[in-house]
Amino acid sequence: MSDPKELRENTDEINNAADTSAGTAKDVDEIMKKYDRESNTRVWEGTPGLIVRILSIAFSVFCIYVTLFATWMPEIKLNIFLALILILGYLHYPLRKGHVKVNSLPWYDIVLMAAGSFPFFYFAANATDIIKLATRVTNDPKMVVMAVVSVLVLMELCRRCVGIPILCVVGALLVYTIANVRFGKVIYDLFYTTTGLMNTPINVCSKYIVVFIIFGAFLERTGISAFFIDLANCIAGSSSGGPAKVAVISSALCGMVSGSSVGNTVTTGSVTIPMMKKTGYRAEFAGAVEAAASTGGQIMPPIMGAAAFLMAEYMGVPYAEVALRAILPAVLYFTGIYIAVHLEAKKLGLKGISREELPKIINLLPKVYLLAPLVVLVVLVATNTYTMQLSATIAIGITIVVGLFNKENRISFTKILDALEAGANGTIAVAVACAMAGLVAGCITSTGLASKLITAIVAVSGGRAIIALFLTMLCCIVLGMGVPTTANYCIMASTCAPILMSPQIGITRMCAHFFVFYFGIVADITPPVALAAYAGSAIAKAPPMKTAFNATRLAIAAFVVPYIFAMNPAMLLIDTNVVQVISIIATALIGLFGVSSGLMGYILAPMPIWQRAITIVGGLAMLYPGTTTDIIGIVLVGAVIVLQFFSRKKNLANSAS
Repeated sequence: MSDPKELRENTDEINNAADTSAGTAKDVDEIMKKYDRESNTRVWEGTPGLIVRILSIAFSVFCIYVTLFATWMPEIKLNIFLALILILGYLHYPLRKGHVKVNSLPWYDIVLMAAGSFPFFYFAANATDIIKLATRVTNDPKMVVMAVVSVLVLMELCRRCVGIPILCVVGALLVYTIANVRFGKVIYDLFYTTTGLMNTPINVCSKYIVVFIIFGAFLERTGISAFFIDLANCIAGSSSGGPAKVAVISSALCGMVSGSSVGNTVTTGSVTIPMMKKTGYRAEFAGAVEAAASTGGQIMPPIMGAAAFLMAEYMGVPYAEVALRAILPAVLYFTGIYIAVHLEAKKLGLKGISREELPKIINLLPKVYLLAPLVVLVVLVATNTYTMQLSATIAIGITIVVGLFNKENRISFTKILDALEAGANGTIAVAVACAMAGLVAGCITSTGLASKLITAIVAVSGGRAIIALFLTMLCCIVLGMGVPTTANYCIMASTCAPILMSPQIGITRMCAHFFVFYFGIVADITPPVALAAYAGSAIAKAPPMKTAFNATRLAIAAFVVPYIFAMNPAMLLIDTNVVQVISIIATALIGLFGVSSGLMGYILAPMPIWQRAITIVGGLAMLYPGTTTDIIGIVLVGAVIVLQFFSRKKNLANSAS
């Protein structure tokens, strides 16, 4: 994830060379501070700023050291990690939006920082004795008070940097748990064991995610984003509406590395959105294209942002398998957006960029070495040569070496420190959200709530999978409002995924986890809190809500494809063969074309409302697995294409006469 300071610097730098119709860094800041809690950070300058910077850098170095070399028991490692996150969190996030003064840290935040981190440090220092005490630890009032205080302080930090939705879930579950389970046992389970705060999410965060966030920060400083944009320009820049297609391709490539929908929208959007507006796209459409494509970067293998590592851990499968299963849905997602922008360009009669203005592929070939860190990382992880965290650390080292050879954007010692600082800052919100997800999982485990939720959902849905999937989708989108993808996935993996996997619903494990993963991601472009779309709107100088609705329309594949692979696991390459895969790809692409053309209102000529309705129905029929629905879909979409052909021919004849 990219930190707000880095995003502002990137935006300022690029806007100076971009079209003047683009929004400035100030515009982006105003929008993001209004909607995104991660963007509301304290301002540190001078000596205090240097101290905070050193602490952030030290945290990143510490995390790399611990994941590679430390043999501490989880209770020691995770408690120190959470204590440091609390300290950094309160150093970065003020009490409320706009409550920011330069070099200001109120006394009450100092108290909260000290009171919240001390219990974690105390637990780490006395871990062996506390573990031996087991449940008797709660007989000591001091230990109970420390646990309660640290949880409350962590929840307050969550409110500041993540948001209210996840806190509402955690708060409701805590109240329910305390009402149904002995208080001492609740404290013990949630704080003094690895079934609460120290559950799988925070363990994976400290072990894998933080190193990959740091790797992403290093990779951004090699200039790889500019390389991806130039490469996308070479591929699609000269075609109809080329800049929009460039945005789709470049954002897919950049987004898989950054792991942040908002960060990627700002970084690549500062270049692509002005280009799209200059070509002739409406401002809200230009911002929406970038937001939709940047959001999809997190489902783009092989990196897929940080949540993919959690998926592998939750499902107990190799990370390489998760990346493999994600290929086809990701292709369909970006193909859907690509089709939509192509049809919009044809409808508006937009041209591409002249080849003289585009970079030459021959000039990009010498920079292919920038891909070396990604290639090495993928090979090491896919072949299980080393652990994921060691593979990421090796990739960081290769990134530094690669950066030394890039004359245009050479990596320096200052940039190395910047990357370590950005990695630490990007970890705070993710770690806090993962801790909250651990509390959710702990409450569910302590109360046995999972079976009750399954019974309730089955009763509401009548055992019909499609209804259960729809209810799960709503939960993912609501909880995903302003919440990092990783945290959203953790919560849904603990609550809704088991419901979908129940015998009454019958969704396979892999499909259930991919389903909640997808809908946790699209929350970033779904109104009313569509952070990536709002970032795009700030750069495009477009109404935020209009941009969000356009982004939702463009990313329609993300709302349809998860239902398809939930009902037909073959789309995730499960229990299938080559012939079936080819058939699925063909029908899905035609189906996406039907849905996209219906939503855009154009194929070969403008479409009346009844033709749009027919193509959407036909497209959905082809996306739904089954021979009968495929035939119906082909007939409906094909009939409209024929009508469009004759309509276009008639219009051309009338124009000629």
